[in-house]
Amino acid sequence: MTNSLHTWTAWLSAALIMLAVVPAPARALPAGSADHFAGSQIAKHEGRGRSGVPRPNSAGTVPGMDVSSHQGDVDWAKSWADGARFAYVKATEGTGYLNPNFTQQYNGSYHIGMIRGAYHFALPDRSDGAAQADFFAANGGGWSPDGKTLPGALDMEYNPYGDTCYGLSQEAMGGWVKAFGDRLFQRTGRYPMIYTSTSWWNRCVGTTATFGSTSPLWVAHYAEVLGPLPNGWTYQTIWQWQAAGLFPGDQNLFNGAYDRLQALAGI
Repeated sequence: MTNSLHTWTAWLSAALIMLAVVPAPARALPAGSADHFAGSQIAKHEGRGRSGVPRPNSAGTVPGMDVSSHQGDVDWAKSWADGARFAYVKATEGTGYLNPNFTQQYNGSYHIGMIRGAYHFALPDRSDGAAQADFFAANGGGWSPDGKTLPGALDMEYNPYGDTCYGLSQEAMGGWVKAFGDRLFQRTGRYPMIYTSTSWWNRCVGTTATFGSTSPLWVAHYAEVLGPLPNGWTYQTIWQWQAAGLFPGDQNLFNGAYDRLQALAGI
């Protein structure tokens, strides 16, 4: 009995030591991360203009697209022939997801002649803004003044995993966005384009912070008429006006002539 008790005690002590030194596993993202593309959650909450939306008056604009792993390998030659002249490509989500199709999409759009950029799907309840900016910058979110690379974009929209505003107050959310933008500027020399919808932004950030003086606006609204903009901006740089159409992925219009798009890439 004494020997058995001694053996049990020794085994338990060893097990506790092992538990103390084994680090906790990283919090992995669910498999559904591949489906979280720009506007995927906005469409669920605000309605998706998949078809039947007349094209807005596009005079003085440049047509473009945005894609993620949801589109797989993209036929960039066809998209170019159909008129797309710029593209945003999902690179990362949180600090645990990388788009497996990023290289084909990002390099393919560049080689066909498009002006392209990368975007990050934010998860503000998983880690701080600076940490996610670092992850993005290290995995496709860089920038170079080559006239063909748009500033990295920060995708701020409804939480695909839970609470709409990720459990954050408006003030805390504004602080998170600022931390992301400041760190990305440190890493790349450019503040991010901010992608969002008016409804989500005004609910989750509100008037606690404004970014119109540093970050161009990429706004999602699936209709023929744009409507009100999120607090802090007086004009949009890109309008995501339809979630499916002529090009793979979402349909976008740059608010200006092609030389202004080049200027945005080359600042």
